[in-house]
Amino acid sequence: MVLFSPTDPESLKKRYELILTSIGEGVYGLSKDGKTTFVNPAAERMTGWSEGDLLGKVVHEFHHHSHEDGSHYPVHECAVYQTVQDGKAREVANEVFWRKDGSNFPVEYIATAIELEGEIVGAVIVFKDISERRSADHALKTALLQVERLKEQLQAENRYLMDEIRSEHNFVTMVGNGAALRETITQIGHVAPTDTSVLILGESGTGKELIARSIHESSLRKTRPLVKVNCGAIASNLVESELFGHEKGAFTGAHQTRIGRFELADGGTLFLDEIGELPHDIQAKLLRVLQEGEFERLGSNTTLKVDVRVIAATNRDLKKMVDDGLFRGDLYYRLNVFPVSAKSLRDRKEDIPALVEHTLLRLNKRLGKNFTHLSPESLLKLMSYHWPGNVRELQNLVERAAIVGTPPELVIEDLPSSIDAISSTTNESLCTLREAEKCHIEKTLASVNGILQVKWAPQRR
Repeated sequence: MVLFSPTDPESLKKRYELILTSIGEGVYGLSKDGKTTFVNPAAERMTGWSEGDLLGKVVHEFHHHSHEDGSHYPVHECAVYQTVQDGKAREVANEVFWRKDGSNFPVEYIATAIELEGEIVGAVIVFKDISERRSADHALKTALLQVERLKEQLQAENRYLMDEIRSEHNFVTMVGNGAALRETITQIGHVAPTDTSVLILGESGTGKELIARSIHESSLRKTRPLVKVNCGAIASNLVESELFGHEKGAFTGAHQTRIGRFELADGGTLFLDEIGELPHDIQAKLLRVLQEGEFERLGSNTTLKVDVRVIAATNRDLKKMVDDGLFRGDLYYRLNVFPVSAKSLRDRKEDIPALVEHTLLRLNKRLGKNFTHLSPESLLKLMSYHWPGNVRELQNLVERAAIVGTPPELVIEDLPSSIDAISSTTNESLCTLREAEKCHIEKTLASVNGILQVKWAPQRR
């Protein structure tokens, strides 16, 4: 049974109309003056405009009147109507069509002129909705950017972890069982499970980094890295790049993009040692990260989000620095939510035997020796010493003795006599030259019962 006759014009017209109404792409037919002559069902479904809405009207004013950003799209600039004028076919893949409900969708379309006996009589537009393709492209680009970021992060983590392996931690656990140390451990137990910022206060050599590591290892972030930054060991012009990273070309010598310590610590903990040395202009940017969890790399306008817990440490009086205008008060109070005290070795001398034993075990492996104990006389010396350098000084002193000593008994021959002499006159920490001078003057006055005799002699001419 023949449905269409190849010689019957009316039959051919019905055949072509059936084809156009059956295809999945949208189809518009236009006359020479740009008026709509045909709209297929697919076009109606995609745009919401029915054939009755569009026939005899300029379709551009209905679905092509504006660009994607909402700016006006003049009809004379439209590729469809340019094709009607010059007969050149055009393929477009970066525009949108507007639906009847006011929304838009990305399209890819081809405009082809219809000619009869060498004269342009109209045009046909075939278009399709490419929303899924654009979404897939966007998802792919996002995934590639994420992969690149993870690659950078893994490379940075690898560099950082190699540095950590090369650097030797003094202790992997907190050693001792004295009351002062137990107080610190109690503080750690309270704050570790939270995401609260911590400020560790204490003299140099008291193990502030060890406290930070203990907090991290007892937290929910322990599967992510603890990243350490010594704010006092970085040149002031490099601090921003070190903390927040930089883009390629951000400054002379920035030959490639580099992620900063905040990105490296994302999901984990950032330990800012010697926070009091942080430049004032960087303090404002640090405050923003603490409050908003966002920052920009140096040389970039893209805002990055991170989830980082900050633990800071200092041996300086930050409150006095705030009063003197050297440290931002808002940053100080943001960091000082939960202060933890790193006790000096003078306040925990009962832990000295355990610290020495722990240090010897580590040194035996490294030096290839077999010290079993410290001599009783040496222990008495250590227990009576003032320890201005705290645990770090104890470790160094024991190591020097182990290098020159002969096992099995470790003997400490000499302690720094000048410090030892001053320490016998005071139980307070010797922190400044002024305090040392005061101590010396008081000792001298005491030796002469408070009476100084001054001898004067005339100068020889």
